Amino acid sequence: MKNSIFVAFAVCAIVALIWITFSAKQQHAEHNGPISTTEAPEPIGPYSQAVMRGNAMFISGQIALDPKTGAMDTADIATETKRVMNNIAAILESSKMEIRDIAKTTIYLTNLDDFKTVNEIYGSFFGTGPYPARETVEVRRLPKGAHVEISVTAIR
Repeated sequence: MKNSIFVAFAVCAIVALIWITFSAKQQHAEHNGPISTTEAPEPIGPYSQAVMRGNAMFISGQIALDPKTGAMDTADIATETKRVMNNIAAILESSKMEIRDIAKTTIYLTNLDDFKTVNEIYGSFFGTGPYPARETVEVRRLPKGAHVEISVTAIR
């Protein structure tokens, strides 16, 4: 009787160990690597739209490229900022994340006089908060003639 209980316990332990090992490898594979969605613009260089590392997503700087046409929408800074935030939201959603999962952003502007407008549009995507940590910096130029670029770190 004691031997059969020991054997049954040993078999259960081995099965549990195999399941835990497989589950951990599967989870690791699902949460590490590049993220790509057709709902956001394709990268214009040798980089990924985003990369997952564990429960953290690092989204590359997004500019106002329309994901369907590939054209820049630089009609005005408000329209451009909305497109950038929509691109970010699409990348987050592709991994079942949301705007509220954003922990940190960096905003690059070619003209700090646009700060107020960008801030209003950006803020509207977060509602009443909580808001992520952030810095905003003025730069001389951005790719494709963009006036705003935003990069993001999100935590699941």
